[in-house]
Amino acid sequence: MSTIQHVFYLGIGGIGMSAIARYHRACGWNVAGYDKTPTQTTQRLQEEGIEVLFQDSVEELPKGFELESTLIIYTPAIPSDSKLFQYFSNGSFRMIKRAQALGEITQNSTLLAIGGTHGKTTTSCLVSQLLHAQGHSFTAFLGGIASNFGTNYIAGNPNLVVVEADEFDRSFLHLHPSHAVITSTDADHLDIYGTDESVVASFQEFAKLVPTQGKVWLFNEAEGISGKNIFTYGNSGNARATNIRIENGKFTFDFTLGEISWKNLCLGIPGFHNVWNATAALAILMGANLPMEESKTRNGLANFKGVARRFDVRYSDENVVYIDDYAHHPTEINSLIQSVRALYPQKKITGIFQPHLFSRTRDFMPGFAESLAQLDRIILMEIYPARELPIPGITSEALLQMIAHSDKRLANRSEVLSLINSSDEVILTIGAGDIDQLVPLIEQKLKGGGV
Repeated sequence: MSTIQHVFYLGIGGIGMSAIARYHRACGWNVAGYDKTPTQTTQRLQEEGIEVLFQDSVEELPKGFELESTLIIYTPAIPSDSKLFQYFSNGSFRMIKRAQALGEITQNSTLLAIGGTHGKTTTSCLVSQLLHAQGHSFTAFLGGIASNFGTNYIAGNPNLVVVEADEFDRSFLHLHPSHAVITSTDADHLDIYGTDESVVASFQEFAKLVPTQGKVWLFNEAEGISGKNIFTYGNSGNARATNIRIENGKFTFDFTLGEISWKNLCLGIPGFHNVWNATAALAILMGANLPMEESKTRNGLANFKGVARRFDVRYSDENVVYIDDYAHHPTEINSLIQSVRALYPQKKITGIFQPHLFSRTRDFMPGFAESLAQLDRIILMEIYPARELPIPGITSEALLQMIAHSDKRLANRSEVLSLINSSDEVILTIGAGDIDQLVPLIEQKLKGGGV
């Protein structure tokens, strides 16, 4: 590493990649990167002084980055036939995956690692919010834009680090966690893992990375993880959230862990699932013996603003509420709809859903059909392919036919806005693809009263 002068990122627009790029920029390294498409993330990076290329061309490389004193960090999603990937891999460059880079950066730190197939982004942001509320200095690499901080990278004490531990491509196995949370072991990324059992086995490996003096906090509904340092949280177990209710439009609960019993904790964001995320955040911090004053904890939870694209209330007036959410798995969609129902029990809910990946749609099509059927009105967009090629027979039309509902239809992106009307009382945009590009357009329409 002593010979490295520059760091170039292949896939710099990814949420995990951009956080590490910000870290290296803060460390004073020369940082640049490539991504296929301009996004809000790449725009922010450019505004922060990081050069971003959108042409897969060696000739476009900034001066110095074509030299072998450049470290290459790449995402597993980068195509192997990428011209830049081929150029770097055929040279004498040091090339490492994002996960390995994160593991090297954090290996000598007290590392709080938040894993799980659902909820890890919000939980890691909650951990960060609670540390900040207590006045602790820390560093964080997050998998989303934490609304309280306006970023996915928080610079602070390098000896205390919060990391979102991503199970994709078994990335989290490169980490050296001191303490960990596992929010869920539900099957996902079956294009990588193949079977449900393989997903659980990978989380078991992740849990074993935590030393015996550390604690692994497992959601009490998750299965398949064992070990002497496994502790549970949820509505039962070692850390418990009970008496969950909605008061004055806010989710409120009681928290118990050992001798600690705090009543009437108010959470700044909605959702039953977010109560469990808050319970996990409290558990890992207390289990790590970090000082937690009750009044500061209450303020931290109450002032938590959530994460961009996670139960993100984008517009609200007396007629309509618009919520944007990243949910892209049936379990996540169930949690979203159930929480919206609890908040707005008398209102009609319209959901605009964009499936993410052909393989995920194939693997969970019955689950998607069942979860989406809970909506009052369904607008289904085409599958967002991301890194994948089409799979024969796996289409949004096939999914639509499986949904047991009378008020459903397919729509392309250009049609969605025109389908929003005055009968829509709660509008949800749901998905992990480029559906987020519709968010400002829907907001603008609602603010302009054009429904």
